Amino acid sequence: MAITTLTGEQLYRCANLDALGTDCSSTAQLPPLDDIIGQERAQSAVEFAMSIREKGYNIYAIGQNGLGKRTMMLRYLKRHEFEEHSLHDWCYVVNFDDTRSPKVLKLPAGTANTFRKEMEKLMLRLVKALPLAFDNEMYYSRADKLKTELAKQQQAALTELTEEAKAENISLSLTVQGDYQLIAMNGEEPHTDESYDALDEAERNRFESAIKQLEKRLRGIIRQLTEWEEEFSNKQQEHDEQVAKEVLTHFFKPLKDKYRSQPEVRGFLTAMQKDILDNLDIFLEESEEQLALAYASLDKKMPRRYQVNVLVNQDEHKFPVVVEESPNYHTLFGYVESATFKGTVFTDFTLIRPGSLHRANGGVLLMDAIKVLERPYVWDGLKKALRSRQLDLSSLEREVSLSGAISLAPEPIALDVKIILFGDYQTYQLLQHYDPDFSELFRVTADFEDVMPRSPESESMYARFISSIVHDNQMLHCTPGAMSRVIEYSSRQAEDQTKLSLHSANIANLLRESNYCARSAGAELMAREHIEQALANQELRVCRLKDQIMQQFKNGTTLLDTTGQVVGQINALSVIATSDHEFGVPNRVTAATAYGKGEILDIEYKVKLGGRIHTKGVWILTAYLSSVLGKTAHIPLTTYLTFEQSYSGVDGDSASMAECCAIISAISGAPLRQDLAITGSMNQFGEAQPIGGVNEKIEGFFDVCVIKGRHKGQGVIIPAANRANLMLRQDIVAAVNAGEFHIYAIDHVTEAMSLLTGMETGNVEESGSDSLFGLARLRLSGLKPLES
Repeated sequence: MAITTLTGEQLYRCANLDALGTDCSSTAQLPPLDDIIGQERAQSAVEFAMSIREKGYNIYAIGQNGLGKRTMMLRYLKRHEFEEHSLHDWCYVVNFDDTRSPKVLKLPAGTANTFRKEMEKLMLRLVKALPLAFDNEMYYSRADKLKTELAKQQQAALTELTEEAKAENISLSLTVQGDYQLIAMNGEEPHTDESYDALDEAERNRFESAIKQLEKRLRGIIRQLTEWEEEFSNKQQEHDEQVAKEVLTHFFKPLKDKYRSQPEVRGFLTAMQKDILDNLDIFLEESEEQLALAYASLDKKMPRRYQVNVLVNQDEHKFPVVVEESPNYHTLFGYVESATFKGTVFTDFTLIRPGSLHRANGGVLLMDAIKVLERPYVWDGLKKALRSRQLDLSSLEREVSLSGAISLAPEPIALDVKIILFGDYQTYQLLQHYDPDFSELFRVTADFEDVMPRSPESESMYARFISSIVHDNQMLHCTPGAMSRVIEYSSRQAEDQTKLSLHSANIANLLRESNYCARSAGAELMAREHIEQALANQELRVCRLKDQIMQQFKNGTTLLDTTGQVVGQINALSVIATSDHEFGVPNRVTAATAYGKGEILDIEYKVKLGGRIHTKGVWILTAYLSSVLGKTAHIPLTTYLTFEQSYSGVDGDSASMAECCAIISAISGAPLRQDLAITGSMNQFGEAQPIGGVNEKIEGFFDVCVIKGRHKGQGVIIPAANRANLMLRQDIVAAVNAGEFHIYAIDHVTEAMSLLTGMETGNVEESGSDSLFGLARLRLSGLKPLES
């Protein structure tokens, strides 16, 4: 095994945009990307789900926040045509048989508003035409003729009775109250009480008998008059209906012909025509005030019942893609409003309001899974709608109604929609585990990647992705240098020279801030220096904690040596992370030995500051040291290991190589260089294993070296497997190129021991002072157990 000293070129990989050509001077010449960048797996899942119309093929998009899942999905959906989809407009109209259950009309996309306007125009015409049809000489002549016929019949019957009464010296007269009365006559005058009493008994009996017979005849005639009036009323109604029917036929026939191919609409028009005939009186009100009241009131005869409530009016040329930012119950499923008229609260079909599912019907609805699950009843309502493939407004309303009083039960609307939920992997696992319906309804998983491979081709595609952000947000265009810097920043975010980060939110934020810097400087294009300025501004805003910690190195509060050699003391590297910032900090790790039983006592673990992964790392290095120094005899030492001046929790195994070197130094007495820091974990065989945050760790030690004083021997030891993760700051790259700082890549912990001590590790089977392991075994063999 050989120690590799890395060159400046290995510490930072510059972007190569030669594939864009010399003609590309900015993103203005670069076509925006219309695909989901680096997400071939997710894109394939979306295409598969969108091509299947059967129930249950909805999509759950998995990925961390900031990946731009929604933005990429919207860009893909809006720029791709989906052939197999039929869109419809949806309207609610009155159900003339049961006004509590409004009917649904399904119309071709883009025609609902036209139909509504046609119905409004029809109503306006009927309001004027129907009264005019009843206000003309022909109508009045026909009505007068019927009245005259009735009057003649009534007069003839009453005249005959009057003559009969007159023959009996009895008069038939009409009282003020409108009743008929038979009165005995005394010549030309009616009998008074005195004159009637003066008559002899035979004459009085004759009058009474005649009056009884005439009253009987009168009752029969009155019944006949009532029948004749009913006949007249029926004839008058038939006449009115015939007049109205002629008017309605004239206005309804063009509409029925237009919607001949739509049976539901024709059926509604026919039912409406019949209902108007049954409620003609509303169109014949005497004043405009009465008509206005009829329009506003809840009376079943009002023209309000003939309105059309357009719930959804789709664009026939546009695939509906709806994003619901706040998926509460009403915004998702719709609701029924209430209105007040003269102190009375009422509702009807015209007050039904649509939800996001109505607007997305026939297309796609995108929502955040956490928001859906947070709101009461929403998840259950969504599952019910997807299972039944219907939007049943009344049943859904009943679930959330506190009073249980539901005024309307609208007819369900057929539902054909794709749901795309965005969420993290933890939410996905919880839904799969606790909700058996989830796997049935969301059969397609779109798993979004965090990173994509970095190559000249992918860098060119990433440049088009940058162009998409610039075009979509109307920013200043980027020069090739600016695009290269953004790509290099993306690689740093991915912590891999061979990868590019797909966290588009970070890229978009960087471009927005760079755009601000460029505009503030009066530039016409975003250049590399504007990207650098934006990154510096970001660092300045979030580095307060880092500056405080570095100040402690500067004033000597935190002890750390960057020169000289010390036994049992080494500089390890760690990463401190806040909510929006990560930075590296060196830590002093020390090991002290005392006569004992070969134990390694981890002080961090003993005081409960060490995490489980750190404890595992200590046990692994214990196993390695036992295999090296304790194969033939017990190690008669107890080693005490700690992170100096560490008062918070320690976790992770990235310090295990540093701890191992400190312990070997303490056992052998060989001093360790303090101008070198080391990071990396190890296995039981001493092989170096890669760790995270390698860039931050190197930069953190470099910054402390600047504070303590720079000299040419300083550097950092890292696992060889971390070489691909290096995307270091330019000042460190420059220092390495000048030979003023060194990055060593190792494959085994013994290589780190050699670098730190300046000694060969030697053969573990031999003892002697010319090798590190030999020196350690020599010192261990000189320890004798105490006599009891």
